Amino acid sequence: MQNLAHQRCNNHRQREAVARCPQCRRYFCRECITEHEDRVLCASCLSKLHSRSLFRPFKLYGLVRIWQFLAGGIIIWMFFYYLGQALLGLPSSFHEGTLWQTGWWG
Repeated sequence: MQNLAHQRCNNHRQREAVARCPQCRRYFCRECITEHEDRVLCASCLSKLHSRSLFRPFKLYGLVRIWQFLAGGIIIWMFFYYLGQALLGLPSSFHEGTLWQTGWWG
């Protein structure tokens, strides 16, 4: 493997290379290299990566989001339902305030 200081850009032969693309293993100058998601990539590898990401199954992602929304709604509904049931289970003297006047604690 040759030293990076002796390499030239793959696109611009007159410029010194500053980085090597980990995907295609070619050397590039500052103008030709870019950082994407904390990785240094050349433009062609970045476009390949982007084109692959366009074909993700968005329907599955949308379906997962719908299920998450429904599950969250059911959990919230159950929380308030059981909170209401607990409040209904309290004696009527608690709701009227007479429980505190009679001294239920002893």
